Amino acid sequence: MIAIIGGNGMTQLACLEISHRQIIRTPYGEPSGPLTFGRINNHEIVFLARHGYGHTIPPHAVNYRANLWALQSLKPARVISVASVGGIRADFTPGTIAVPDQIIDYTHDRKFTYFDGTDKAVTHIDFTEPYCQITRERLLEAAKQANEKIIDGGIYAATQGPRLESAAEINRLERDGADMVGMTGMPEAALAKELGLCYATLAVVANYAAGRGTSAHAIRLEEVHTILEKAMVSVRNILEQLVELDGD
Repeated sequence: MIAIIGGNGMTQLACLEISHRQIIRTPYGEPSGPLTFGRINNHEIVFLARHGYGHTIPPHAVNYRANLWALQSLKPARVISVASVGGIRADFTPGTIAVPDQIIDYTHDRKFTYFDGTDKAVTHIDFTEPYCQITRERLLEAAKQANEKIIDGGIYAATQGPRLESAAEINRLERDGADMVGMTGMPEAALAKELGLCYATLAVVANYAAGRGTSAHAIRLEEVHTILEKAMVSVRNILEQLVELDGD
């Protein structure tokens, strides 16, 4: 079974037959919402809306630990995170889809580990490669099968939110080597690693980052929804091919 974390648009997979929704409680509180179960061409998937089904939970307030724990309890073969980002690198134009291979964490004050508390042994995870390489390769192959253009690799800068960044902050991220910027990449990736989940991200460029391209003076938020809506068609095509490649 493949697990998908993303926005509400993911429940509109063309071939998805929704069977039921289930509330899963965890030792870390409640996930963002009920898990949606369904099948694509007889292959089971589960979907979780990261920001809640009414998109009411801001990035810094998402209960990432509960979300990943709930999914891990189902023992999925893979976890695919679908996340919108701002494009920093010149070829990360609005509508582009990428599979990042590295991440830089600029977040703070989030619950970022399961190994927290005096009753737990100090535990260090290897985060050299934040994403599951096999899952990344499957996503790239699925995009190829779906005839969808995709960028292989890129450095994701995870910022605190919920505000967008200043142009000076984006300049700093670019100097640090970041290619894209988003607000939900961490601690999600690290928590998935702690749980031993095969986790990778499909990053959808919703807009130029602050100070870049048409966002030189301001980010046109009214255009973001239109861009994402169009790009999600490609994301759904990729995910449908991924399910076919993975089977059961």
